[in-house]
Amino acid sequence: MSRSVAQCAAHSGSELSLCSSRARLQEKRAAAAPLRWHSRATARPRMLVMVYAGVGGGSPVVAAADLDKINVLVVGGGGREHSLCWRLRLSPTCGDLFCCPGNAGIVVEEGVQTVDVNEKDHAAVVAFCEKNAVGLVVCGPEAPLVDGLADSLNAAGVPCFGPSASAARLEGSKGFLKDLLAKYDIPTAKYARFTDPAAAKAYITTQGAPIVVKTDGLAAGKGVIVAMDVHTALDAVDDMMVRSAFGDAGSAIVVEEFLTGEEASFFAVVGGGMAVPLVGAQDHKRVGEGDTGLNTGGMGAYSPAPVLTPELEAVVMRDIIQPTVDGMAAEGCPFTGVLFAGLMIEDGQVKLLEHNVRFGDPECQCLMVRMKSDLVQLLLKAATGALDTLEPLEWTPEVAVVVVMAAAGYPGAYVSGEVIAGLPAADAQNGVKVFHAGTAVDAAGNAVSAGGRVLGVTATGADITQAAARAYRGVDAVAWPGGFVRRDIGWRAIAREKAQDKVQAVGE
Repeated sequence: MSRSVAQCAAHSGSELSLCSSRARLQEKRAAAAPLRWHSRATARPRMLVMVYAGVGGGSPVVAAADLDKINVLVVGGGGREHSLCWRLRLSPTCGDLFCCPGNAGIVVEEGVQTVDVNEKDHAAVVAFCEKNAVGLVVCGPEAPLVDGLADSLNAAGVPCFGPSASAARLEGSKGFLKDLLAKYDIPTAKYARFTDPAAAKAYITTQGAPIVVKTDGLAAGKGVIVAMDVHTALDAVDDMMVRSAFGDAGSAIVVEEFLTGEEASFFAVVGGGMAVPLVGAQDHKRVGEGDTGLNTGGMGAYSPAPVLTPELEAVVMRDIIQPTVDGMAAEGCPFTGVLFAGLMIEDGQVKLLEHNVRFGDPECQCLMVRMKSDLVQLLLKAATGALDTLEPLEWTPEVAVVVVMAAAGYPGAYVSGEVIAGLPAADAQNGVKVFHAGTAVDAAGNAVSAGGRVLGVTATGADITQAAARAYRGVDAVAWPGGFVRRDIGWRAIAREKAQDKVQAVGE
């Protein structure tokens, strides 16, 4: 055996519960297609779990459980997917780990195999999973989920951590989301939906500014315009509905009340009607320091977010997450996957800005370096409706910060193909892990920029100040003249930390 008796005893509870989860799945699959399931089950690597219980100080009593290791496929090629691969690889229950399409960082991540499978070709994804005995698919981005990848996988008997296309409308259609929130009394901003630009403009003129204009469909995190004056709001309507700047995503829009307060992100894993809270984070959406400039997919994040106190997290679970899960079930489209709640917090009150149906990027990078629990077990139990057997999740008390390095011109037209050097030196910094996002490998084997957001330099520390300092040391070790960062990631939490230090100093 590769593990000691003590290690087996320490892990026996979680592994046996996972074995139970897998057994239920095996029975379900065997009933549908016994020959196909038998070939898959016997192809998968296995390990023997020994449970020792001393009796009266004599020889131990041994019970054996034959436990499958799970072959996992991660779909996506961004920083979120790199961090998921990194954490999944650390799981004692992870067998072979694949990623499609991956990026320049994932391709060199130890224990991860990148594969040339087009996630838009559902039949090809299913065929790959069947050929390679994949027991869990983790879909990173939202687009394949909205396109129904989880439906295709589940129909073929391949568990997928991610919602059906019907349930993915929580992110795929802001109008659908807002109507659901209104129906089930989930706190959110007042809103109106429009398919006619003239009607939208008339409404905005009546409401005045500030006001928020959103594309109904997916727009890579850029389809939200916070207009501080009416002219900007009207121009946003034309951009979305007349000039089609966001394609079909802007053919319908949502116009919302402007909310004030502090934004934060909260995550929960959902399956079988249950929701398990993860942790909170705080993103930095604007491209410029001091939260100025255009919206982006996220220029950095940190976790935990001090604004999300344990008391507020309980409120979010009670008033937002669980009612959403219950509402989706009542609508006939039960949700499986991760619910990412974008929140606005003011004076101890919480309202939902949006739901996303995948891990945030770059928030996921912070969550993955803080997580201590078995990620394979967590995601498999959600995908198979067995969260009721999950052991309590464990997190490091350290703070995590991720700083995004972006290409010149982002979030507009950006420069690609620039060689990025110094990555080993950045990774060698104390507490630092560099996750790749928009990167590729050129003909000479160099990592090159291949997207708007290119790297997520992630670090942990005893507090936000130390974690941020470490992350920026990692940034400074990267040799990429064309890249840029925000230099104030974590500024809210750092200000809180300094204020607390002053109060403590006065008290002493």
